[in-house]
Amino acid sequence: MKRSLEPVVWHISQSRVDFREAEAFMMKRAALISRNEARELIWLLEHDSIYTAGMSAKPKDLILPTRFNVLTTGRGGQYTYHGPGQRVVYVMLDLKTRCDRDVRKFINRLQRWIIRALTELGVSGVVRKDRVGVWVERFFRGGDREDKIAALGIRLHRWVSLHGFALNVSVDLSHYDGIVPCGISDHGVTSREDLAIDVDLHDVDRAILGAFREEFGIDVLKPDEADRVCGFI
Repeated sequence: MKRSLEPVVWHISQSRVDFREAEAFMMKRAALISRNEARELIWLLEHDSIYTAGMSAKPKDLILPTRFNVLTTGRGGQYTYHGPGQRVVYVMLDLKTRCDRDVRKFINRLQRWIIRALTELGVSGVVRKDRVGVWVERFFRGGDREDKIAALGIRLHRWVSLHGFALNVSVDLSHYDGIVPCGISDHGVTSREDLAIDVDLHDVDRAILGAFREEFGIDVLKPDEADRVCGFI
């Protein structure tokens, strides 16, 4: 079967995963995928509270450097927050077959995937040409604004993607006060809970799965013995 038609492994971690362990696993898995020694993988998880700095992070955007651990990572983007109540989705796909080696096309598909999932959850997400991520339009007395509900950041290893996106479900939004999220100071952040949308993490996971199938046209498999041999966490 051609890789473009093969299903991918879909796994949801039930306990929080250390960020460095997740990053090391992604690098190992991406190397195996690039050599056709492992299936592609979509991994859903949560992290403990941390700030991560992408390749474009600016020191001035780290406002409270001692609030949480600050970890430098090889993904694209600037500073972001990870923590409980946030669904992190790590995407390890072969862009040679899935997106014709077109990184912009891949990012656009990730954003459409998120928007499809949000629509299923009753949230209208939008994208903006000058801002990566998915945003929600907010209307308040005295003015309007747009808040980010999902952040994106990827890395490539031999055309296999690592990292992915983080969707705010019931995250403590005050934890973003220690950084300028993604270097954008004139917009805020929001979550499913902040928007008063009555869904839980399981609803979010189902919406993410359904939207993935619709956007990429790929079926999914549970991890099997081969995945454990490949070092799945």
